Amino acid sequence: MMGRQFNFVWVLAFGCFLALPGWPQAGNGDTAPQLAEAGQKALAADQYEEARADFEKLAKLEPGVAEVHATLAAIYFKQREYQLTTQEVRTAQRLKPGLPGLDSLLGLSMAEMGKSAEALPHLEKSFKQAADPKVRRMCGMQLLRVYTALGRDPDAVETALALNKLYPDDPEVLYHTGRVYGNIAYVVMEKLHDKAPGSIWMLQAQGEANESQKAYDAAIVAYNHVLQLDPRRPGIHNRLGRVYLARFKYARLNEDRDAAMREFAAELELDPTNGNARYELANMQAELGNFAEARKQFELVLDRFPDFEEALVGLGGVALETHKPEAAVAPLERATRLRADDEVAWYRLGQAERAIGNREEQMKAMAVFKKIHDSNRVIAHKSDANDELTPQQLDSSTNP
Repeated sequence: MMGRQFNFVWVLAFGCFLALPGWPQAGNGDTAPQLAEAGQKALAADQYEEARADFEKLAKLEPGVAEVHATLAAIYFKQREYQLTTQEVRTAQRLKPGLPGLDSLLGLSMAEMGKSAEALPHLEKSFKQAADPKVRRMCGMQLLRVYTALGRDPDAVETALALNKLYPDDPEVLYHTGRVYGNIAYVVMEKLHDKAPGSIWMLQAQGEANESQKAYDAAIVAYNHVLQLDPRRPGIHNRLGRVYLARFKYARLNEDRDAAMREFAAELELDPTNGNARYELANMQAELGNFAEARKQFELVLDRFPDFEEALVGLGGVALETHKPEAAVAPLERATRLRADDEVAWYRLGQAERAIGNREEQMKAMAVFKKIHDSNRVIAHKSDANDELTPQQLDSSTNP
């Protein structure tokens, strides 16, 4: 799935808590106002763990105060705890439906969890109505991702044009909108070059352009330059891993394969939620025959992203390789429901059904597989759907 793509910072007004009188004494001697004040000071100093501890105590002490839950939601969002964010947002909305800013935070969190359809109405509303330009910008950037994920390209283009009008000189906005509408990408990238020729966004664009042209050496140079400017830049180690992996498949040099694995691991050290990097590591472990590790990594991906179709197919493949066909059926069935034209999923499902003696289901799965395989439509589909991933492949000995 999508790994981390944006750097979000949430801004809320916390001063309203200090004016609430008569809060009871905490068990450790702290009063609610003292906890609120300490939490606000920690937030002002970017000490999010300390702020979290203070506001969690405050929420237990004063569970009926909507602003406390809203503040906790903002802290959890900053810490990428998106499930907790949504829980606190909904609690705050139940306590005080008119509390501002919560729709935006809810939409952003749902989008980060990959719940595009659920996030959409909250993001659309916030992008149109948010008074804070920072909030509006965040919602617009996420709308680009959500519309793209839902296949609503015209809406993505419309949002991209609106973002360019609102933030004409913002390098990050220019970069992401340039990816959306390819027919005007040249103009946007030229403006990015003029406004910020040595920026991280320009270097990243150069790296991706070189990568798409299979100029692997140049792409590696560009991405490493990005990391020199920002060593903790999310997503760049993952892209480097993709480049090394592509070069390994071309030249078959083991050092490229090893470098790819190191880069994917480095990405996960920075961002453990990057499902794409973890998927690639799992896939490489499977190709090396390290099936226990591959299964572990595929399962970690699916724990966070249960609809990650390629990971489901990979997990099913590992189960087949380790002679556990009964464990392969459920993930492969789910994969075929998520992407009905994935020939690899159907083929592996047929193999699993055959291994457990389910002749009728085997015949059904293989009939679908043969129809898709013969049409050759799946090749273009997988190329379009997984340009950021290594797709699962049929075994070279497969005889449709």
